[in-house]
Amino acid sequence: MTLLAFDMGGTAVKYALVEQDGTILSKGKFKTPETLDALINQLQTTKRTYSTHPLTGIAFSCPGAVDNESGIIGGASAIPYIHHFPFRQLLEENLELPIALENDANCAALAETWLGVAKQASDILFLIIGTGIGGAVIKNGKIHAGAHLHGGEFGYMIMNDKLENLSDTGTAVNAASRIAKRKGLPSLSGIEAFQLKEAGDPIAMEEIDFMFRNLAKGIFNLQYVYDPELIVIGGGVSERPDFLSAIQTQLDDLLAQITIAKVAPTLVSCEFGNDANLIGAVANFNQIYD
Repeated sequence: MTLLAFDMGGTAVKYALVEQDGTILSKGKFKTPETLDALINQLQTTKRTYSTHPLTGIAFSCPGAVDNESGIIGGASAIPYIHHFPFRQLLEENLELPIALENDANCAALAETWLGVAKQASDILFLIIGTGIGGAVIKNGKIHAGAHLHGGEFGYMIMNDKLENLSDTGTAVNAASRIAKRKGLPSLSGIEAFQLKEAGDPIAMEEIDFMFRNLAKGIFNLQYVYDPELIVIGGGVSERPDFLSAIQTQLDDLLAQITIAKVAPTLVSCEFGNDANLIGAVANFNQIYD
C-alpha cells in the first residue's frame, strides 16, 4: 500500500510516493502555484503521474495551524490561499482519495518520532530553526497541538524587556541583520554572518554568541516547562557541524550559574533532512486512518 505525500512550502511543493512504512519510492517537486486553482490542477497532474500505483490516500504537510476536526488551516503563511476555509474537503473532492493534513513542524517531529532520533522516546520537544523558530510538542508519542492549535510555537517566547521574542533573538537570519546594521552593510546572509564570525570579526562574534545564548535560554525554559526526554533541533542552520555544540556550551554555562537546576536538557539533531516533512505527513496519515 502506498501514499502520495506533499510538503507545501512557500517557494516549492515537494512530493513523494511513499510506502506506509515510510520508505520513499520516488520524489520530485514543483514551483508553488500562485493561485488555489493552479495548485489543485498541479496536484491532480501529479496524482495522474502515479496512476499505475494503487494509492491508499494523500498526506499533506502544510504551514499554519491545522485543525484536523474541521480540515481548516488557520494562521497565515507564504501560501495565503490555503487558509481559513475547508481546505481538506476541497482536496478530497478534487483528488478523490482520503486526505490527511498536518502542520509542517509537526510533520518533521512525527518523522523523527516514528523512524528517527526520537523513536525510543515518548515525551519530546522539537525546535525548528529557520527564518523564525517553530516547533512541536510530542506527548506520549503523539502531537500535542494545544487548546488553540499553537502548541510548539516556541518562537513567541519573550526573551527580554524590549519584548523581543526567541525568533527575534535566536535565529541566524536576525543575527545577520543585526551584524549588517552595526557594520553599515545593506544586507548579510546567515552564511556570511558565520563566515565573518569564523574570520574573527568582533561584531559577528558578539551577535552570534548572543544568538546561541538566547537559544540556550529558550531551551532551558522549555526543559523546565515540559521536562521532555529529548529536545530535537532541526532546520537548515542546525546542519552546521558546530551548531549543536555551540548551544550546548551556552547551556552548560547557564546550568553552572543556576545551581538549583539539576536536570540538563538532552539535545540531539534531526536525523531526516529535506524528506522529514514528507515522511511525517505519512506518519500522520497512518495515525488518522489506522
